[in-house]
Amino acid sequence: MSRSSQVSAVLAQGGDIPAPHIEYDQIGPLLLVLGIAVAGVLVEAFVGRTWRYYAQVPLAFLGLAGAFAWTIVLGVHDEPHHVAAEGALGVDGPTLFLQGTILVLALVSLLLIAERGGSVVGGGHFAAQASALPGSEAEQRSAAAGITQTEVFPLMMFAVGGMLMFPASNDLLTMFVALEVMSLPLYLLCGLARRRRLLSQEAAVKYFLLGAFSSAFFLYGAALLYGYAGSVRLADISAEISKDAGSETLLLAGVALLSVGLLFKLGAVPFHMWKPDVYQGAPTPITALMASCTLVAAFGAILRVYYVGFETLKWDWEPIMWGVAILTMVIGAVIAITQTDLKRMLAYSSIAHAGFLLTAVVATSRDGLSSALFYLAAYGFTTVGAFAVITMVRDAGGEAAHLSRWAGLGKRSPVVAGTFAFFLLAFAGIPLTSGFTGKFAVFKAAVQADATPLVIVGVISSAIAAFFYVRVIVVMFFSEPEADGPTVVAGPATAAAVALGLTATVVLGVLPQPILDLAGHATTHMFVR
Repeated sequence: MSRSSQVSAVLAQGGDIPAPHIEYDQIGPLLLVLGIAVAGVLVEAFVGRTWRYYAQVPLAFLGLAGAFAWTIVLGVHDEPHHVAAEGALGVDGPTLFLQGTILVLALVSLLLIAERGGSVVGGGHFAAQASALPGSEAEQRSAAAGITQTEVFPLMMFAVGGMLMFPASNDLLTMFVALEVMSLPLYLLCGLARRRRLLSQEAAVKYFLLGAFSSAFFLYGAALLYGYAGSVRLADISAEISKDAGSETLLLAGVALLSVGLLFKLGAVPFHMWKPDVYQGAPTPITALMASCTLVAAFGAILRVYYVGFETLKWDWEPIMWGVAILTMVIGAVIAITQTDLKRMLAYSSIAHAGFLLTAVVATSRDGLSSALFYLAAYGFTTVGAFAVITMVRDAGGEAAHLSRWAGLGKRSPVVAGTFAFFLLAFAGIPLTSGFTGKFAVFKAAVQADATPLVIVGVISSAIAAFFYVRVIVVMFFSEPEADGPTVVAGPATAAAVALGLTATVVLGVLPQPILDLAGHATTHMFVR
């Protein structure tokens, strides 16, 4: 008997409602991150403005590091295959791997968010006063006073908390709550750029409006699936599909609408239009956070929904997923060729990579799941490193993200240009980089699942994508630098983020087996139901 049935029976008999049983040790990492977020809000309320930054940064770092250590303990000292919080959350190998990946990438992104050195002294990457109109006297006074934006730290922690909950959600209502906890802080963070304020606020509004539409689709799909199965638990929905006892119209409509909400967060075609504008307008550290952590969380939720809830419906949704994957790979790679802004180019690159990842969903096998987990970790580190490099190349107007401004960067700063070139080669999937290992693993799983035509499209799309990656490298190393070209300035935190991203990209390309084995071990029991 489900808990809702038990509660109904108790109420009918006039008894007391039993207290829910919460396994606090199993969901400790999530609770720790959300607790630190609440503590960050209290810091904003009670600590003086001068000391807030010095309180928020260590608090956020300790929270993320502590949650990561707790995740490791759960994975090492226990066989993770539990349902927690009355069945609302799944604690299993894939979930812990995804949560660990999110926490590590969030720590690296936090280095960028916390940067106050180099050429961004005082205000960092964020507006001094978010409520001030762009270019107004109030904004000028705030910047001159050296006010720093510290609200970004609790907002980031709330977003990370939602990201941790999203792939662990074992029912659709919990998943919807996680989606909103993850998304709402990101809507705010996208509008806080210190430079190009109007573009940043426009990105935030677009992201909010389109995100609200996608959330409505998700919630409507969940309602239809509840009407079909009488439950929002993924395992119960799967059981009802196996019985084939409900209305097929409700089922298929619910699956379609739910998929729209999930694919929007992933940025898959045709639900991708928000991504280039938001990536370009948001503060680059927030773009790095979204391009890495949000992608991992969204794809983890997709894996759980399709592997647990809709696995028995594979023959119905698989053709649609083929089409979405093909369109996402091809359109992402082709449109990226026309981009002249590096952040927009990496946005379309992210869209193409989402298509590569969707081939693992089509595989619906243990190999497909483990290869997707490795791909997410490898791509996340490379992405954070690439955006960190973009924050280092600056001119009088801020970040010099236009491709023409990077002409001759290899002569001005060969180390920075060489590092960025290596990240681009990893995106292209060149051997001895993490990108090659990730693509090979995902494509191999798809071939084993008889999806060879999808792999052929993926290989062709990778070849197309290599063109615009190589174009950037040519501009950096084979063009003459401009007389008023940008300068390369990096604070210590940004340099550390670049070093961590570069190290992970190299190690996961040259010695990938330990992480591949870890991902394989995480999928021993697949997702808990």
